[in-house]
Amino acid sequence: MSALAGETGPVQAGAEIFSVQRVGEYTHFTLLAPQIARRFRPGQFLAVAVGGENTAMGLRRAFAIADAAPRDDYAGTVSFVVAEHGPGTRWLVRQPPGELLDVVGPLGTPFPLPAKPAGVVLVGGGYGSAPLLPLAAALQALECRVEFVLGAATAGRLYGEVLAKRTGAPVTVTTDDGSVGGRGVVTDALPAAIERVGAEVVYACGPMGMLRAVGAVARDHAIHAQVAVEEAMACGIGVCMTCVLPVRDRSSGDGVSRFVRSCVEGPVFDAFDVRWDDVGRLPADLLGADAMGAH
Repeated sequence: MSALAGETGPVQAGAEIFSVQRVGEYTHFTLLAPQIARRFRPGQFLAVAVGGENTAMGLRRAFAIADAAPRDDYAGTVSFVVAEHGPGTRWLVRQPPGELLDVVGPLGTPFPLPAKPAGVVLVGGGYGSAPLLPLAAALQALECRVEFVLGAATAGRLYGEVLAKRTGAPVTVTTDDGSVGGRGVVTDALPAAIERVGAEVVYACGPMGMLRAVGAVARDHAIHAQVAVEEAMACGIGVCMTCVLPVRDRSSGDGVSRFVRSCVEGPVFDAFDVRWDDVGRLPADLLGADAMGAH
């Protein structure tokens, strides 16, 4: 393994596949990657090379880390979940245990944790539930009151229900077609969960439309919302600028909106800072928009 940024930063590793498991419509991988496991914080992700040594697919694929067990240099593992979409993930889900994957991680900013015990609701859409599972463990270690709301289009696309229940936290499930849980979407069930747990913050990961809706519910209840976005990432380290989002920059004090990189400044953002209406566009008031529009 080679360290990219010292003992606290990401590493590049040839990680052996320890196990591969089919879960509904997804594939769950566990890798032997002790240095990555030791550095991991909930919300961070891996960038995985796909296609093998002679492939023309030069771009890595980004996957949220679903679990990390930093035991020692010989047994530390990290897990992630893959939904098969294109040639890169099609190749990946066919790799057997024992194969080596070229991975970089952990990357990105983790979920911020409360300074004191608080009520929290974790909202996951599809396999976006994966990074919420280690987050739940971290929150429970802080004595936070945790409740899950998990949703998907169908039962086959739901992920993490059993694992969430193993945490001992209450779990509400919704599906668009009613094939499991209640018929509807996660935001149908979210207000009641906020009230039950006395939530002060909502954490969410899933499709962009869901994250926007979760942020709106949180705003209606005057509580915070931290969301891990599912933007497509190419390099994973902030160089290519393909995963930028328009975000209001409150940290600078000038209130100016900027394009920020989901892979470096994210993938976790305050939902109230993301300019959801302008995702995929070039807003005229964005810092540098005049220069960017000239190209």
